Amino acid sequence: MQKPLVLGAVAYAPKVVTIWEGFKQHFIAHGLPFDFVLYSNYERQVEDQFDGRIDVAWNSPLAWLRAERIARARGVADQVRAITMRDTDCDLTSVLVVRADSDIRSVADLRGRRIGVGAVDSPQATLIPLQWLREQGLAVDTEVTVVRHDVLGGKHGDHVGGERDAARALVAGGVDAAWMIDGNHLAFTQEGTLPPGRCRVLARTPAFDHCNFTTSPGAPAAALARFEALLMAMSFDDAALRPLLELEGLRAWRGGRTEGYALLERAVTATGFYDARGAIGVDDYVY
Repeated sequence: MQKPLVLGAVAYAPKVVTIWEGFKQHFIAHGLPFDFVLYSNYERQVEDQFDGRIDVAWNSPLAWLRAERIARARGVADQVRAITMRDTDCDLTSVLVVRADSDIRSVADLRGRRIGVGAVDSPQATLIPLQWLREQGLAVDTEVTVVRHDVLGGKHGDHVGGERDAARALVAGGVDAAWMIDGNHLAFTQEGTLPPGRCRVLARTPAFDHCNFTTSPGAPAAALARFEALLMAMSFDDAALRPLLELEGLRAWRGGRTEGYALLERAVTATGFYDARGAIGVDDYVY
């Protein structure tokens, strides 16, 4: 009996079970023995990639950077690759939102103010935005007060809890500005968390990329190739697959790329979130 390809995924919401049970049946029906393991956090998932427990991981961008650093340190960088990602993982931006009547008109005006961000490990609502502010000349450690909203640590901001809390703090006057990914800004406006007309976008980060499937050292090459081929062949027009693709937030799978992680890479280095060997360097990180 052929050994199944084992994937790791983080259970950031109940829908993750539905998604991967459905994909599992699809892969098996198309000749790929397949199973999956769900994790409560990305840190354990990445570590298990290097302990031989999973063959491929559905990784956040931050998890990808940790896997890449560990792989380089262990001399297996050629075996740890970003093979596939969603169309919706490409070219995202985060926005800095202020109240409509705020006197903040530029990044320079943020000095001395309170900035709301997401969880400590959120690429889109904390790490990337604060690094972008650093690169605009704002000393975020001394010139502003960063107010974190640590919700579900270890899930790398895949939930929207921290961003929604930052948005609520902005409306309530607890912070002067708040960071969130563009898609959540739209969602928060539609749901009323950010009442229409009460807030405006002050700034926007450069484009960045999100999740990818990351291969593990020693994973079976033939099974990985079949896995990738089956993903790329999925069609949004397939009535059986469309509900799963919608739950996972995509219309089509794309080839993996890593150029869109450069700003996050600089943020990880600047903050020491991971060291060069992939060890966690944030003392108050709870996951």
